[in-house]
Amino acid sequence: MSDPKTKKVKLSGTSATRLPHKVLIDLYGRMRSIRAFEDKIHDSFLNGLVYGTTHLCQGQEAVSAGAIAPLIDGDYLTYTYRGHGQCIARGMDMEAAFAEVFGRSTGVSGGLGGSMHLTDMDLGLIGSFAIVGAGLPVAAGAAMTCQYEEKGNVAMTFFGDGSTNIGAFHETMNLAVVWNLPLLFICENNLYGEYSPILSTTPYEDIARRAEAYAMPSDIVDGNDAQAVYEVVSRHVERARRGGGPGFIECKTYRYKGHSRSDPAKYRTDEELASWMEKDPLKQMVKLLMENKILTQKEIEAIDQEISAHTDMAAKNAAEAPFPTEKSLLDETYATTPLKNFG
Repeated sequence: MSDPKTKKVKLSGTSATRLPHKVLIDLYGRMRSIRAFEDKIHDSFLNGLVYGTTHLCQGQEAVSAGAIAPLIDGDYLTYTYRGHGQCIARGMDMEAAFAEVFGRSTGVSGGLGGSMHLTDMDLGLIGSFAIVGAGLPVAAGAAMTCQYEEKGNVAMTFFGDGSTNIGAFHETMNLAVVWNLPLLFICENNLYGEYSPILSTTPYEDIARRAEAYAMPSDIVDGNDAQAVYEVVSRHVERARRGGGPGFIECKTYRYKGHSRSDPAKYRTDEELASWMEKDPLKQMVKLLMENKILTQKEIEAIDQEISAHTDMAAKNAAEAPFPTEKSLLDETYATTPLKNFG
């Protein structure tokens, strides 16, 4: 087991490139796609296309993009109700994702799961979970599968800072180390658990300190710096693939929107929000790409326009798709007893 002491990456943007140019461009494309998707979901909710609520991740795009980019086919992921970013970063079909959020039959789960339950097993996207921390033990099971099959695959679980106060978190951490599972713990520490500031529920802001109690290698990284997230996660992923066991990466980040669409986020100041928006992950990546002459402003605008057009078309097609039939309510169930009025 390597040194369990937490390594803290300097929390500041950098103008130096340390990754191949194609990787940086790919990270920007993933982040821009996530932002476009979430912005469209926000507008669609206001236009009555979203049934129920939704939890958006604008501001946290670098975590999903940077952590998922090092993964390969056969790797598994679990994520939270704020999991659209992970799905888009992994390559989920955007039209099918919109259709699921809109409750349409062409959605990834046939329109029966909605915003908090996007899944695609072909991509290793096991599922998002509405219950806080519920994806953690499921990810341990996926990691056991990877270990058993001996193909060099890993499992990755995303969770918020609030999840680290529940029993399932500690049980999963302990088992992951004891069984040496190829499991990566990605903590999206956005400093708030629903409406509660982190220090009102947790005795310290550095969640990665909890990994030290389980002798698990850990890092704290600037969650708004996609390059830094990619580098740190890649190191942990490669170690896990070689049989080196689990790793814990805490990504310091911030969500721009409220907890859900019913939350105006009055518990934080305008100054706090503005200070984080100055460190916007997309702005940081644009600066990196331009200052290092990797892309021109015109080339970046072309990428943005292409993604915007694709997003608009995907949302339009999804909104025009049919709703599930009444009979489809009985699909994917264990019970087969006919119900009255459902034929």
